[in-house]
Amino acid sequence: MPAPSHHSRLSADGPVLDGIPEHGRVPRYYAVKVELLAVIAELGEGAVLPTERELCERFEVSRATVRQAVAELVLEGRLSRRQGSGTYIAGPKLVQPLATESRRRPGIRPGRRAITLERRVAGSALGADLQVPSDAEVFHLERVLLAGEERVGLESTYLLASRCPDLLDAFAPDQPLSEQLGVEPAGAEERVETVLATPREAMLIGTNPALPMLLTHRISWGPDGVPFERVRSLYRGDRLSFTTRLGRAAAHR
Repeated sequence: MPAPSHHSRLSADGPVLDGIPEHGRVPRYYAVKVELLAVIAELGEGAVLPTERELCERFEVSRATVRQAVAELVLEGRLSRRQGSGTYIAGPKLVQPLATESRRRPGIRPGRRAITLERRVAGSALGADLQVPSDAEVFHLERVLLAGEERVGLESTYLLASRCPDLLDAFAPDQPLSEQLGVEPAGAEERVETVLATPREAMLIGTNPALPMLLTHRISWGPDGVPFERVRSLYRGDRLSFTTRLGRAAAHR
């Protein structure tokens, strides 16, 4: 494959640097991937990516090389495959602040769709997390997370029934739980990891089970220091990124 004519893409501060191994030779698929990033920027959100054949001719590489480059961009959320339709330029990722229920992107309204609403006993593991006996009653609320009409995650929340005994009577699936509980957590502990979705989770979220997912576990406690909520949230890694702020807010200049 001829060297790319845009040398700046291979410069020390260019995106290809991350893919250069110690021997200094840029893998063909990675060079094509960087060229595809320029194509993506040029075409814009929602546009159809050229066919494999067109890309092979354009970059003078094999189909296997193009497929590897495209596959990585799909995993990163830059491209989106639609069965029987083609590969499209994906929109920017939505931003998820840690330990909140919002998903932010200008013009996108967050929402939730209830899947499971039930009252059950805590069991030993959940009871230990919430510091209650294993036979204590909890509410289990499972909701698909939406950004506009797009499904972006799945949230499973366990709440102590004794703290909100009438919750299910007036539960509004599309409203933040903190507003319905009438209490803001005084603190929380949260863990983030990368996982693959189960077949059921992938079906509910509407994603490929092979795509990486971001999983957060959170335990929240009230002003009295007693835990009252455990939340397991699964997010599409190709459509969401996380943000948090440390220290003082920067002054506006």
